[in-house]
Amino acid sequence: MITTRSRAAVAALTLGLLVGAVPPAGASGGDDDIRRSGQCTNRSDWKLKAKPDDGLLQVEGEVDTPRVGRLWRWKILHDGEVAHTGLRRTTARSGSFSVERRVANRRGVDVIGWRAFNRATGEHCRGWLRI
Repeated sequence: MITTRSRAAVAALTLGLLVGAVPPAGASGGDDDIRRSGQCTNRSDWKLKAKPDDGLLQVEGEVDTPRVGRLWRWKILHDGEVAHTGLRRTTARSGSFSVERRVANRRGVDVIGWRAFNRATGEHCRGWLRI
């Protein structure tokens, strides 16, 4: 006969094993991504992340700023050449924007660059990483 105390012990052990198997929030599955961040020329911050993805590199650039509705021109560079470019407006609540694109995963080390420019304020952000 299984007692209530035994059932509680089994349930606690099972829950402990399940919780221990889940990675903490913000952790990536393979931890194979490279991240860089820094300050822009005014009050904004930038982040850049890249990781291998099905033979390509998944690149994500982000700008965090205290101003909502600002238009930014952004570029993703790959080994010194412009790979992607566009315009993005900061959105409500966070005052940030992010861009995600894929680029070729060339042999050897890839250098990924991130640039963003706010024409209204003159602020610019620049960062790079090696993967």
